[in-house]
Amino acid sequence: MAWMSAEPRPVQVFDHDVYTVLLAADPTMIPAALHQVPPHRRPSLAPGLLQFYADHFPDHTIAVCCFDNADAQQAKPLLLWYAPLDPDQLTVPALDSHTGAAPDLKATVSVDHWVLFSTDQAPSDWGEPVNYSKNMRHSLRSFRPTTVVGRHYDQGQMLLNGDFAISHSDLLTGDLDRITRLQSTRH
Repeated sequence: MAWMSAEPRPVQVFDHDVYTVLLAADPTMIPAALHQVPPHRRPSLAPGLLQFYADHFPDHTIAVCCFDNADAQQAKPLLLWYAPLDPDQLTVPALDSHTGAAPDLKATVSVDHWVLFSTDQAPSDWGEPVNYSKNMRHSLRSFRPTTVVGRHYDQGQMLLNGDFAISHSDLLTGDLDRITRLQSTRH
């Protein structure tokens, strides 16, 4: 993609499919770039929300994917490839905040998630096979896992707010009871 080789800027803004994507190392820089998003896609973001991510996830990059709900049915998936901050831990973002405000890390929240993990280092008999649509472009297939393991957290199950995480070694052994909830990268 052309945007991957762009000159470094505080916020990279680019269009992909039905999205206008804002990519930034510092979440607090996002509001100053929102004027570059077409008005029909432009979200109203609570200032405290972006400060929350800057405070609690300082070493992460944030991607804000802006779209018009009228285009949602035509949207194609976004695939992001990045080097993990900790290669020994796989993390699935799952912080809940349905108010638009910053997530409450002390809250117990109702969950309804399928949490799926995969690894390129798994043995051939590991996990459940994934069957993809024959219509998927061949160039994407090399980025998609061929097997996954996961767990369903039932609707109405109450858990402390946070992301789901598992160590790479526990993932390889298939010990899904070792999935934990992380609340922040800041200690």
